[in-house]
Amino acid sequence: MAAAGLRRVTVSLDSLDDAVFMALNDAGFPAARVLEAIAAAAGAGLAPVKVNMVVRRGVNQESILPMAAHFRHSGHVLRFIEYMDVGTTNGWRLDDVVPAAEIISLVGGRWPLQPVAAAYPGEVARRYRYRDGAGEIGVIASVTQPFCRGCTRARLSADGQLYTCLFAAAGHDLHGPLRAGASDQALRAQIGSIWAPRADRYSERRTRQSSRTQQVKAKVEMSHIGG
Repeated sequence: MAAAGLRRVTVSLDSLDDAVFMALNDAGFPAARVLEAIAAAAGAGLAPVKVNMVVRRGVNQESILPMAAHFRHSGHVLRFIEYMDVGTTNGWRLDDVVPAAEIISLVGGRWPLQPVAAAYPGEVARRYRYRDGAGEIGVIASVTQPFCRGCTRARLSADGQLYTCLFAAAGHDLHGPLRAGASDQALRAQIGSIWAPRADRYSERRTRQSSRTQQVKAKVEMSHIGG
């Protein structure tokens, strides 16, 4: 894949503890195989690898410091992600969310951190550098610190549907026009017409509401759009 032009990869690893990680991935997949894949990606020239850890209270919050310790000095970037109500099947509750501020306080209390400016407009992770030079981490706080207004992310599903939001209920068909021979210019215009009027504000609306249960709304499942 690197030879074909791939430049970077993001890998999900929610704990180094196999029992915890396998319970979260629901596929009996051990942490060691993910670590081997990270090493393989680095060996292929795809470093630094971004390692995403979704943190869920009462499930893997005890893995925060071990994960940080493992990836310090590794050259890779560990990113802690607040547990989100993506889709409708994960039984999300606000009480299960470990806020980004709590995560940064925990890690920074062990290894002092300093904020790092965003690398580009619309970067979703807030970046922090270890003061001792051991690398950096990021936190994605779409629950407690939503960033809908600055979002620049669109997602394309395997069946050719363009989604303008991680919490969207439906996509926009690009497969049909592409297979029908639409030109690059026509596709560019179609994507622009979809993106320009977007008004996705799900995370902001959820944060403003007082309900502490999952919001009743049809949403695409993470498994369909790949994150």
